[in-house]
Amino acid sequence: MHEVYEFLKKCGTYYLATVEGDQPRVRPFGTVNIFEGKLYIQTGKVKEVSKQLQTNPKAEICAYADGKWLRVSGKLIRDDGVEAKKHMLDNYPNLQSRYSAEDDNTEVLYFEDATATFSSFTDEPKVIKLAPCTE
Repeated sequence: MHEVYEFLKKCGTYYLATVEGDQPRVRPFGTVNIFEGKLYIQTGKVKEVSKQLQTNPKAEICAYADGKWLRVSGKLIRDDGVEAKKHMLDNYPNLQSRYSAEDDNTEVLYFEDATATFSSFTDEPKVIKLAPCTE
């Protein structure tokens, strides 16, 4: 999992795909965190992405750097715990002007039943089943 986390951090921006009915939706994201051994992202509950994930938690991330790309596929599960939100915001202080661990909007989600695939044009794909890890 740390390899996935480090790659996403290096990329800075990754793209999150969700579905809305039968329409795929893709948008740039930048938050990634490991908390209690799980890979997390962050958004706001008022955003369409949050509503889409609550209707259908299946999602995929895609990121690219240095001639390699990463896809992470799985379910994104909401964690309403204040500690999970606080941990995310502590790692992204620039978000603290818009989000708070105690507000009704901040949402952190972790991957469940997820698989990460590293690919390139020159190497065989490397597939990792994401399992909880220790930080």
